[in-house]
Amino acid sequence: MDNLQFNYAGFWRRFVAYLIDELLIGAVTFIILLPVYIIFGLGIFAFENFDAYEDFSNVSFAQYYDDDVKAGVIVAFVFVILIIVAFSIILQWLYFALMESSKKQATLGKMALGIKVTDLQGNRISFGRATGRYFGKILSGLILNIGYIMAAFTEKKQALHDMMANCLVIIDRPTYQQPHGGMNENV
Repeated sequence: MDNLQFNYAGFWRRFVAYLIDELLIGAVTFIILLPVYIIFGLGIFAFENFDAYEDFSNVSFAQYYDDDVKAGVIVAFVFVILIIVAFSIILQWLYFALMESSKKQATLGKMALGIKVTDLQGNRISFGRATGRYFGKILSGLILNIGYIMAAFTEKKQALHDMMANCLVIIDRPTYQQPHGGMNENV
């Protein structure tokens, strides 16, 4: 194993894999939360006298309800938003952590691009490490995405969250250094 050489996945390959994953997660989230959107989105149509207006540009629905009803609607709206945000975070966390700690070591986007997540020795990472890596992405994003951009410039093409979790993102097939210095990719 000492002769193992990794082909590190570059920034753009990782970025495209991430876009694929986000499109998939977004579609699943939309489908699962569609009933919530419909119930609360169509709730405005239940307001009194809605059908009486032909020009909706000057309509203030709040004028028809007392302050208690308005406050209740605002609280319900904020509660629904918090549920949607919490659901989205949990769904993304489980998706990334379970997939990257699985036998495939990759999300669907990473699989499509032929890359996977490993520890520094090329081994599969645990669910705990994948969880740490996922939540480390928050820091990578909070610093103006510089944590992500680091993957374009570091020696092992690691983003900040990879360094925090001691992980690598590599092209799926490692190569082995032959004793005479040549590369053999068929091993």
